Amino acid sequence: MSGRPGRGAGPVTASELLSVVAARELAGRRTVFAGIGLPTLAVELAALTVAPGIEVVYESGVCGAHPSRLPETIADAVLITGAEAVVSMPALFGSVLQGGHIDVGFLGAAQIDRWGSLNTSVIGEWERPAVRLPGSGGAVEVMANAREVFVVMRRHTPRSFAAALDFCTTPGPDRALADGIRPLGVGVTRVVTELGVLARDGIGDELRLVAVHPGVTVAQVLAATGWELRTAGRVATTEPPTPAELRLLREDVDPDRVYLR
Repeated sequence: MSGRPGRGAGPVTASELLSVVAARELAGRRTVFAGIGLPTLAVELAALTVAPGIEVVYESGVCGAHPSRLPETIADAVLITGAEAVVSMPALFGSVLQGGHIDVGFLGAAQIDRWGSLNTSVIGEWERPAVRLPGSGGAVEVMANAREVFVVMRRHTPRSFAAALDFCTTPGPDRALADGIRPLGVGVTRVVTELGVLARDGIGDELRLVAVHPGVTVAQVLAATGWELRTAGRVATTEPPTPAELRLLREDVDPDRVYLR
């Protein structure tokens, strides 16, 4: 990423907070299958801070991506420039993912339930949805085969953190097991939202609140969740983004504000 002139301190935006907190969660991880958007910001920031040796894999078959600027789509040619490898779809999904080579799958979603299943298909009824969304892409394979999955969500409301999904696009391991399918990974272990961080240890566990962002109360998060959300014994407060993290985000990672809002 090339630097640009400084953009001043300015207030921390929700996108910046989400990106920084999500990037910190990648400390110690090696191989990440990243979605486009906030996951892209998080992995690029992590590469400059807590995970300098991170290898980023994209759904278009790019492995070990080193883009000179942020990709605007999964098919952006900038992903190929400087990449370690570009493989075919059968190789990506059949060997890289199903071979168990991904430490973390990093996804977004419109809805998530307490077990970590995701909806990226429709809001409302399938036949007449209020909103039609892009669909799964590679998320089903990522959920089933990555060792664990992180999810980042801009909105934390009872509609997005739903007791029942409007449509299950990407079943978590618990739901898959109920249908007789045994996934390789443990599913969603971290969810970073505008209000805080939720976590679960693996199969059989519900998401629980483990941290709130500065200025947010536990009661606010509980009220914004569509089910009776459990809390950790001690709910932490996330550390706000440091000036160094903000400078990297604003000047090196996303100077053109492709995903920062």
